[in-house]
Amino acid sequence: MTMDSTVLSEPGTGDSVRYPLDPLSGSEIESAARIISGSEYGTPTLKFVMIQLAEPDKNAELTFDPAIPVPRRAFVTMYDAAAKMIYEAVVDVLAGTVDAWTAIPGRFPSYLVEHMIGVEEKVREDPRWQEAMRKRGVTDFSLAMIDPWPAGYYGAQDHYDNSALVCRPLTFMRAAPSEHGYARPVEGLIVTFDLDAMEVIDIEDHGVVPLPPTAGNYAEEFMFDPNNRPAFTEFRSDVKPIEITQPDGPSFTVDGWQVRWQKWAMRIGFNPREGITLHEVSYTDRGETRPIMYRASLSEMVVPYGDSSPTHWNKNVFDMGEVGMGFSANPLRLGCDCLGEIHYFDGTVNDSDGNAVVIPNAICMHEEDYGISWKHTDFRTEEVEVRRSRRLVISMICTVGNYEYGFFWYFYNDASIEVEVKLSGVLTTGAIEDGEQPRWGKMVAPGIYGPNHQHFFNFRLDMSIDGPGNTVYEVDSIPEPDPARNPHHNAWITQDTVVASESDGARDWNWSTGRYWKVANPSKINELGQPVAYKLTPKDVVPVMVQEGSHIYDRARFVQHNLWVTKYDPAERFAAGDYMYQSADVQGLPEFIADDAPLEDTDVVLWYTVGAHHVVRPEDWPVMPCAYTGFHLKPVGFFDGNPALDIPPSPPKACHQH
Repeated sequence: MTMDSTVLSEPGTGDSVRYPLDPLSGSEIESAARIISGSEYGTPTLKFVMIQLAEPDKNAELTFDPAIPVPRRAFVTMYDAAAKMIYEAVVDVLAGTVDAWTAIPGRFPSYLVEHMIGVEEKVREDPRWQEAMRKRGVTDFSLAMIDPWPAGYYGAQDHYDNSALVCRPLTFMRAAPSEHGYARPVEGLIVTFDLDAMEVIDIEDHGVVPLPPTAGNYAEEFMFDPNNRPAFTEFRSDVKPIEITQPDGPSFTVDGWQVRWQKWAMRIGFNPREGITLHEVSYTDRGETRPIMYRASLSEMVVPYGDSSPTHWNKNVFDMGEVGMGFSANPLRLGCDCLGEIHYFDGTVNDSDGNAVVIPNAICMHEEDYGISWKHTDFRTEEVEVRRSRRLVISMICTVGNYEYGFFWYFYNDASIEVEVKLSGVLTTGAIEDGEQPRWGKMVAPGIYGPNHQHFFNFRLDMSIDGPGNTVYEVDSIPEPDPARNPHHNAWITQDTVVASESDGARDWNWSTGRYWKVANPSKINELGQPVAYKLTPKDVVPVMVQEGSHIYDRARFVQHNLWVTKYDPAERFAAGDYMYQSADVQGLPEFIADDAPLEDTDVVLWYTVGAHHVVRPEDWPVMPCAYTGFHLKPVGFFDGNPALDIPPSPPKACHQH
């Protein structure tokens, strides 16, 4: 296998001019922190939550002239625990100035780095926690695994003037230092922890449930232990190597953060909250560069749990807004996470003191064969024409506590785009008395169950179909409504409904009509006299189980509709709002559409939510095989025919037996 990789710690740095949309380099991150710390705003208790590029304003050309300098500005969010206040700043890292400073009262920040690593030790030292563990027969506290779960929302006590930033850690027990801790959840024990003071506030103990009796290890060192569940005697012996080779190298080219692949061009970005961002996505059609999306990224995600048990009911984690996908990105490994001719981009984030932290290989880019693109056999002449599909893959994998989320952007050589989320990792588990069955979950092993839960991911797609003036249509397939035209009861038509203003912008999928949504440019007409367009088609749609009256219903209103359409506003970035931690306020998309802005022939943004409905299985234990969800973007009249017609034929090749 050829696995030649290129690692770029800070693409485009050095003497070269940075493009206005390039992520901040490590030196720029540290400069921004240093400028603030040395200004009138700096205090000894000020901590840096996120430092990222303050993206320049979008212009009519939807791109930037590299010859025209644009200031390099950082957008910085900070938290001062002493003042219990979030601050936002815009810093010109070249001029050394703080250009804007704003206090954000009544909100709480996402996690700081020390929150993730410091909570466990403090809880382990608490005598009340130790007493609760002794009741469960645990005396070796060093083997406890304590996850600092975001607070969720218990009620008004979680959010009032001068309240503490809190989390609610959950405890699991290992039987050995490297064992699978989630196999032994400590049921009914909840800690309330003050992240400002870094101390335990309260311990709730809802009664002792025995620790589950069996191990659930999946690492190689435990695989053949007969006490493990499930246990195996050996690895499969019939898995033959698959070699991915590109003798002439990959087909893509990379210049800093700009990527060109076949007819696609785009710029890649990265920041602590969203992780991967994509910018200036375009396609070259017969020599003309045609814009498709100005910016695309994950906007928010939430994981509501459907279990009323004391340890589980408040689990409603916004893994992006409360933790950060960029912070959670894995350093990816050749041959395991990615296969083939790989190009890596490092991700650079910050710690709470403003130091730059590099995540090596945070973004993986490679090509994949994807089967047949198109084929036809003329049975009369026996002439065969077939072309193979190929896609460019841009991905990252994030670990947030027990779960892994893979975010994959696929660009195909037929000009379509696919977004796929891969879910793996480990279930968050509950313990149950021997002989009982869980009401709000399913058993996965003796004494262990997985609660019913869902995952929802909202993607923000700033569309620019052949330019900035776009209109969105909802397209339904319906039986021919005129009986006189449908004498055989077989005819059907498509019906386009314009999404005219933001009051109509919250849309739901309809299985019975095969609904999809189309983004058209009324100013660009194809040879058939129709506006050029792309369509968004669902891949998997799941029912939303979040119910009105629950705290999560208001905190995550974006899950209530499959698609939201808004008029572009640079301040509207996140589907659940900027700061949802420890707050029950309605934020985000319901606020964005409240002004009922007109949406026809304007700069539109699509916010699409995909879901995963997880009723767990024993086969999900002890580590989950990947589940998949996502959506497609496909051209509709954007081209005059099949854009993959010019793919060259593949030369015949022998297989192993021939």
